[in-house]
Amino acid sequence: MEKEKKLFLAYSGGLDTTAIIPWLKENFNYDVICCCIDCGQESELDGLEERAKASGAEKLYIIDIVDEFCDKYIAPCIQAGAIYENKYLLGTSMARPGIAKSFGRSCKKRELVLSAMVLQVREMTKYVFELGIKALAPELKIIAPWRMTDIWTMQSREEEIEYCKKHGIDLPFDSSSSYSRDRNLWHISHEGLELEDPSLEPNYEHLLVLGISPKKAPDIETEITLGFEKGIAISLNGEKMKLSDIIRKLNELGGKNGIGIVDIVENRVVGMKSRGVYETPGGTILMEAHSALEELVLDRATMETKKDLGNKFAQIVYEGKWFTPFT
Repeated sequence: MEKEKKLFLAYSGGLDTTAIIPWLKENFNYDVICCCIDCGQESELDGLEERAKASGAEKLYIIDIVDEFCDKYIAPCIQAGAIYENKYLLGTSMARPGIAKSFGRSCKKRELVLSAMVLQVREMTKYVFELGIKALAPELKIIAPWRMTDIWTMQSREEEIEYCKKHGIDLPFDSSSSYSRDRNLWHISHEGLELEDPSLEPNYEHLLVLGISPKKAPDIETEITLGFEKGIAISLNGEKMKLSDIIRKLNELGGKNGIGIVDIVENRVVGMKSRGVYETPGGTILMEAHSALEELVLDRATMETKKDLGNKFAQIVYEGKWFTPFT
């Protein structure tokens, strides 16, 4: 098949990227090849190849960038103390540049010239992906269905679920639990359902994935020791290990103790507000530990300047400008 008929799809296995496969084949007759970038989604990768092929994809590539994600993207954000709007630890925002870079690299490796992504119109991810791909692989042609409102007519997750059902695609969830989620080693985000109404509290019993509510956390102290070198965590409880393994262990410890759950209404770059719940158990512990380390070694003027720079860096990361000269 001609290269122009082969399309490389940025695939997560979630509702949006599952629904787009039959949609692309129906509307453009593309031969869809899926590419999932592994940033630490863990159990979410189970059964991914079967789901992609059942949806009509020719094949699925899973590319592991977990350590690159930790060393090249998470570590600088920890060092900077980058927190968006005083709450959000940038779990999705810091992962997208690495995904875009790996995705573009994979397209080039396979000599493909056409790529696609699909997200809901309010999502930041579409801008971050496009900025990253245009910066690193400008020769790629991008198909973005969220801009094709004349033919991409699905306006809700319920409509996408119904579309998948009509095409015989089995989904690992239904409309009652169809939160829009994004997971990687650093965090998991949740949007949709009751979170759409700011007067309602999150249904933590139904929603949480990485941990438990602080109300259910054990009333027992858990003491840990973190070792740092040049602002990067290098050991946990005296045992040296790579950053990715430290985060995994802290996710487990933090999750058991109800740490790192944030309910936020954030200001999106597109000019609207969006509510989400973020679980960042290990990341919250690491950020707090790094902040405590800075209290020991930085003078007041340096602390004040670094705080301003950290806020600026967080905004740049959030806006998808990782590959700009400023960073």
